[in-house]
Amino acid sequence: MDSKASSLLFFALFLAFSSAASAFNITMLLDRHPDFSSMNDYLSKTQLDKQINSRNTITVLAVDNKAIAGLSGLNLDEVRKILSVHVVLDYYDVQKLSTLTKKSTLLTTLFQASGTAMNQQGFVNVSIINEGEIAFGSGVKGSKLDSKLVKSVAAQPFNISVLQISSAIVPPGITVANPPGASPPPTNASTPGKAPTPGKAPAPAGNAPAQSPSNNPVPEAPSPTGAGTPEESPAPVADAPVADTPAEADTPAGADSPAEANAPATADSPGSDSAEAPAPEASATASASSRTTVASGVVFGVVMGLVSSLVA
Repeated sequence: MDSKASSLLFFALFLAFSSAASAFNITMLLDRHPDFSSMNDYLSKTQLDKQINSRNTITVLAVDNKAIAGLSGLNLDEVRKILSVHVVLDYYDVQKLSTLTKKSTLLTTLFQASGTAMNQQGFVNVSIINEGEIAFGSGVKGSKLDSKLVKSVAAQPFNISVLQISSAIVPPGITVANPPGASPPPTNASTPGKAPTPGKAPAPAGNAPAQSPSNNPVPEAPSPTGAGTPEESPAPVADAPVADTPAEADTPAGADSPAEANAPATADSPGSDSAEAPAPEASATASASSRTTVASGVVFGVVMGLVSSLVA
């Protein structure tokens, strides 16, 4: 019985000692330092003080009243998320931070344990810079280390450590104004003044004289009589068919020649309908006249042949 009683007594003393050793109250610790009254008030309103007090090992990165004033415009839920980033789930005092084996270390916070953190928002990056200066920043990639270690406020090894830092750590995307994963507003969105790209398409066509009807007015088009441009005028004489027939003398130059009749159809203005409209009629007239002349010549030749054969 004595041995059992001794064992029970030892176990009870161990539990009592453990409870006494781990018992702390963050609100009471901060009450001793008026410079942290605003943060202490926020911890009570967000009920983060209860979560802190329920832990056995914790480190609180405290921000004084001046540095925490920037959070006054945020709602209570946003403040709770930001302050939970300032609660590290391990014990770190100044000596332990100064002897970190790595120049940069990610520390797990209470916000990471909540399960709502994204993109390493629940981690704090602590780094040794400028020959031993300890700096803090968000664990999100690309975040600045713009908060510096000021001093140790309170410590109860190895249960709770309260360290003052120069400014609050606000992870990117943790507030409603900049939610995580939100797309930035479109800066290159098309406006009514910039959208009509098709409006620029006619510009090149307007610069090409051969393609624009406005550059080929009706008065400048070749006349139906076959009078072409100065460069084309010699062509009918050189290319005129039936050059050796006697009927060629009856054919007016530049009017009844088939080559001349087709000259308007080879104009460089495909869009000028008014200039080309008379071309088919002139061509039909010239063709009919030419066929009549040729037929007359053939008949004349046949008659002369018969006469010659009779005379012989």
